[in-house]
Amino acid sequence: VQLQAYGGGLVQAGGSLRLSCAASGRTFSNYYMGWFRQARGKEREFVSVIRWSSGTTIYADSVLGRFTISRDNAKNTMYLQMNSLKPEDTAVYYCAARDCSGYGCVMSKSSMRYDYWGQGTLVTVSS
Repeated sequence: VQLQAYGGGLVQAGGSLRLSCAASGRTFSNYYMGWFRQARGKEREFVSVIRWSSGTTIYADSVLGRFTISRDNAKNTMYLQMNSLKPEDTAVYYCAARDCSGYGCVMSKSSMRYDYWGQGTLVTVSS
């Protein structure tokens, strides 16, 4: 599985960006895929996750109502639409994936549960 994240950049507070994560190498119907971020000097934190097959989503409280995760099955691409950006959203954003075909598998907010990671894309929000 290969994941490639892109779309980061510099934006003013209150602005918007859309991140993309292109996935290849597998059929992702049994996967869930997520976004994490890591600010300088801080630990990596969960942002959002989506189950590929159903589109079920979970968000971190800090982004709920501002960010929207989605996926395009035909393009094997996951998105993170980020609106009303704040300086505290500044971080390197990573996409990640996990095969969830096993019995009892549930979506996770823990980075330790994810098997595949893309390279990060930097989002900088200026005040």
